[in-house]
Amino acid sequence: MFKPLISSLAQFAAATAGRNMTKAAYVAVSIGVLSMVLLSDKRAHEAHEWISALLWTCLAYFVFEWLVRLRHMTQQGRLSLYMSSSAGLVDAIGALAVPVALVLGVEPRTAWLLSVLWVLKVVPGIPGLRQLRRVLVLESGPLLSVLVIFLMVVFLASVAEYFLERDVQPQTFGSVPAALWWAVVTLTTTGYGDAVPVTPLGRLVAAAVMISGLGVFGLWTGILATGFAAETRRDNFLKTWEAVSKVPFFAALGPAAIADVTHMLRTMELPARTMIIRKGAQGDCMYFIAAGEVEVDLPGKKVQLGEGAFFGEMALLGNNKRGANVSTTKVSRLLVLDLVDFRVLMARHPDLAETIDAEAKRRALENK
Repeated sequence: MFKPLISSLAQFAAATAGRNMTKAAYVAVSIGVLSMVLLSDKRAHEAHEWISALLWTCLAYFVFEWLVRLRHMTQQGRLSLYMSSSAGLVDAIGALAVPVALVLGVEPRTAWLLSVLWVLKVVPGIPGLRQLRRVLVLESGPLLSVLVIFLMVVFLASVAEYFLERDVQPQTFGSVPAALWWAVVTLTTTGYGDAVPVTPLGRLVAAAVMISGLGVFGLWTGILATGFAAETRRDNFLKTWEAVSKVPFFAALGPAAIADVTHMLRTMELPARTMIIRKGAQGDCMYFIAAGEVEVDLPGKKVQLGEGAFFGEMALLGNNKRGANVSTTKVSRLLVLDLVDFRVLMARHPDLAETIDAEAKRRALENK
């Protein structure tokens, strides 16, 4: 009777021991943060006990999760590495922050505000975060250079406005620190309107600061956009390389040749039952199947082609008319080689050209 329960608990503990977020953890974070928000609202006083019970339940889960991971890392001999990692620190804070605050005598409603730190647990699961970190590291030099320009403009503008406006608006621009607030608000183009220069020269400086703000943030945006574009191209290249290396016709090629092929091919991700080629249409590309399966609708029969096969080459070898309908039977990843790139590739790799030509002749004989 208890064996299924014990087995389920063992599986749950094994899943929790991993460093990735589980569905239960996402639910606990969502319920915990929402409960913390409701607890801060005095109008929810009647449901105070229910909210507190939910918070304690979520806290118990995070303590359990932390202890399971501590045990797992101890068994693997990686406890010190886990404790010093960002994931280990986040787990420890999520389990200990609220209890420590309560033990130290902090008022419960204030102590439970620390449960907002539970949202840090979902950070590793955010898609693209690793790519963002890599972009920030690679572009740290240009980003810091623009930051220096930003700080210089802020400081110079605040000193200039202090000099020009201090006698006219002593309460607003009576000191450099007070003028710094105006410079930051103006340079970021926020413009609260709580501090506005009134002298002609002061307004001239303000105009220059506003224009500089557009330039500074334009530079930051351009640097990040360029970095993300480069990282996206790199990721796409690696994915295409992996797909190309799985195709038998390319497997025998050397790294330089595969890189050459990878630059020529483009990847298509298609769902099941998607028409790829229609009979009688003009053909200007051929396809290699990196994953999945397609069905070729020939007269009197249907042929399935799986991973590693190719099709559509007949349109590139002389007959531009498509000879059959081709559609996917399952989710598939195709590598597409256009006509111009096909000719370049065949010229550079005669062996590959002979292999594709021989396979095309064999299929032509089968289809008669």
